[in-house]
Amino acid sequence: MERVEEYDALVLGTGEAGKYMAWHLAGQGRRTAAIERKHVGGSCPNVACLPSKNVIHSAKVVSYLRRAEEFGIVDGSWRIEMKGVRARKRRMVDGLREMHLAKFAKSGTEIVRGSGRFVGERTLEVSLVGGGVRVLRGKQVFLDVGTRAAIDATSGLREAAPLTHVEALELDMVPEHVLILGGGYVGLEFAQAMRRFGSRVTVLEREPRLVAREDPDVSEALRQVFADEGIEVLVGASVSRVEGRSGERVRVRLSTAGSEIAVEGSHLLVATGRTPNTQDIGLDAARIATMESGYVRVNERLETTAPGVWAMGECAGSPKFTHIAFDDFRIVAANLGGGDRTITGRQVPFCLFTDPQLARVGFNESEAKRSGIGYRTSKLPIDNVLRTRTLSETKGFLKALVRAENDEILGFAAFGVEAGEMLPAVQLAMKARLPYTALRDLIATHPTMAEGLVSLFSAIPSIQ
Repeated sequence: MERVEEYDALVLGTGEAGKYMAWHLAGQGRRTAAIERKHVGGSCPNVACLPSKNVIHSAKVVSYLRRAEEFGIVDGSWRIEMKGVRARKRRMVDGLREMHLAKFAKSGTEIVRGSGRFVGERTLEVSLVGGGVRVLRGKQVFLDVGTRAAIDATSGLREAAPLTHVEALELDMVPEHVLILGGGYVGLEFAQAMRRFGSRVTVLEREPRLVAREDPDVSEALRQVFADEGIEVLVGASVSRVEGRSGERVRVRLSTAGSEIAVEGSHLLVATGRTPNTQDIGLDAARIATMESGYVRVNERLETTAPGVWAMGECAGSPKFTHIAFDDFRIVAANLGGGDRTITGRQVPFCLFTDPQLARVGFNESEAKRSGIGYRTSKLPIDNVLRTRTLSETKGFLKALVRAENDEILGFAAFGVEAGEMLPAVQLAMKARLPYTALRDLIATHPTMAEGLVSLFSAIPSIQ
């Protein structure tokens, strides 16, 4: 074995939680190494959240151009150049990469470029990108190895070489017809973007409706938006076989509504879930247990089964959002400093970046009913918020849940323009345990989207 190099802390993976942990510990003067095999900064700034939102915004601009006459613009001399869309995205990614490298350098973290695997307790063997091997041992080790797009065992699927979100972000042409397996966040965001760029799009969703975890009115509103834009959606779709090759011609055989059908397209995008990057990294050698699903087994403080080793972010089974990974870092960092924070009961807000956006925090009606929680609710068409009329963006609604027996806010959902920007005010009220009347009685600036919160919570029924 190579000479073992000793460190105060090792961070395997530089995703959201990992990079912040490395910066935090190195900033305290601890000898810290971050091992990264590919994307410094993790998936979010390189191949996931931020690049996808960059491309989605380009598609939004295209939608405005298609509606130009509505805004008094009559010159229609424009065209879509996907190489330009990709170039804009790449410029942003390059800037983010340089920003991350600068932060690592400023913190004093050593970046070790290579693939790490455990060869003993808190000991990693790193196969370096440029060749050679280093063996590193840390007094403490932090795992943030993330997840990747899952490609299941459906017959012919792997042979079809389908796109994942990573390859879809590198397209330099507008596909003729994209078939999308999966109606979750990734599938729906790409479906709308590719349709706006000019592709024919078909979404194949195994659940009986889109975003099946949301309330039926949310699913229906999203389905209607997709129908208005010419996106075909097949729900209850059970795929039996895939034939052909993505990028050439691909056929998906499936059953839906009791019928066996085949759908053909030019490209296939798989967006059916994620799988953790925990295989072949020697977890057994470090006595780090995993769950049957492959995620690292952690307790409520994100401690693994091995002393001195923590797991954070998606590989630990945390909700798959960058902002949750950041909170994982905050929890572990606080506890290292003598705190006692846990993941139990924390808020998990999310925003689906379709157009309109879907944003939610807390309970929806379906979850409250399943939990036997009594509630009062109000629902407001978003065109009642006058800001939407100035923007000509009047599709959607707001919805709030308040506990039946008191004024506690249980949940909030917004389906509308810039819906995600409305979440923090409601989150803060919920976290501070303010009554819903605190939002009802706000003096909100006119005309802003925040006025919708005043109207929405003003419509909460009185306690019976």
